[in-house]
Amino acid sequence: MSISSILVALLLVLAACAGDNAENGDDDGAAAEPETPTTEPEPEPESTETTEPEPVAHPSPGCEADPEATVVEEERTLTVDDVERRYLLTVPSAHDGETPLPVVFSSHGLMEGADIHSVMTAYSALAKEEGFVVVFPHGTDDPVRWNTRPESPNPDVVYFDAVLDQVNATLCIDESRVYATGLSNGAMFTSVLICERADVIAAAAPVAGIMDVEPCDQSRPVPLVSFHGTADGILLFNGGVDISGIPGSESADASEVPDAADPDTERPPVDLDGPGYPATIATFAERNGCDPDYTDTEATDELVHRVYDCPDGADVEFYIVVDGGHTWPSSEFSQSIEAFVGYTTFDIDATRDSWEFMSRFTTR
Repeated sequence: MSISSILVALLLVLAACAGDNAENGDDDGAAAEPETPTTEPEPEPESTETTEPEPVAHPSPGCEADPEATVVEEERTLTVDDVERRYLLTVPSAHDGETPLPVVFSSHGLMEGADIHSVMTAYSALAKEEGFVVVFPHGTDDPVRWNTRPESPNPDVVYFDAVLDQVNATLCIDESRVYATGLSNGAMFTSVLICERADVIAAAAPVAGIMDVEPCDQSRPVPLVSFHGTADGILLFNGGVDISGIPGSESADASEVPDAADPDTERPPVDLDGPGYPATIATFAERNGCDPDYTDTEATDELVHRVYDCPDGADVEFYIVVDGGHTWPSSEFSQSIEAFVGYTTFDIDATRDSWEFMSRFTTR
């Protein structure tokens, strides 16, 4: 037996003997006098640590209805301003009708439509895995697009309100956890929602197309994460639009494209701190009350992560994809159309990483 084992055994024996003496008295039969402490024990110091309370869910009216079955990209319709509109809906198995779930609105790019965008982002697979509802709204016109003009009321914002009302009425949704993301023209529409529906949108993730909306009257700071490639050949990193690489653009009137760039003009070197999308991100950071300075981290050889110093709950982050195209990062569909949109990075996943960012925030 080791010395430590002998010591442990000896201590146990001594403790047992002490217990016998306390219970049965000393050898001469006299009862042992109980020891009286001379001083009061010191009170335990109170902990100074504070625990953040868990956010309280705000259940939608649909939590009182019968729970809907799991669906994947099921088409739903509704009439808005006498026009029949559509959207695709994914409801995960986590929807039990009692637990309010978050909902993500993911808006398509120009000419893309909800059906292609759902494949582009693969958001439904993540929704089923993580337990949230995802809506793929569908724009109007031909080619299909979003209205991003400063109109009041904007008909597509009215449509968004109507879709959200329908989803809230039929599903058990946490109304404090409504999120918005989108690609290209859908990122522009997401920018509009940040400005016009800040009271509803808990956080946002515009991909390859965040837009400086003027006027922008946010009722509260909206946390956002954005992604943009330095070699985006359509929405140029430092400003301007080049539609020459879009199929069918030969017949388009470039004069009708805001901020159109001459495709034959040689472009200056990319400036990570210059105009265009870096400046737009800075504008949104200023609206959120962030410090104008930021920290850039080279996350990988083709990824710069820009983080602003912002108040709690007003976070602004920007992923700059070095040599990245007009793409949705980590999308296999995006990679398959590289001839039109350019290089797709797989160093970051715009679907999973945008969800992980947005899901941290609530509106209340």
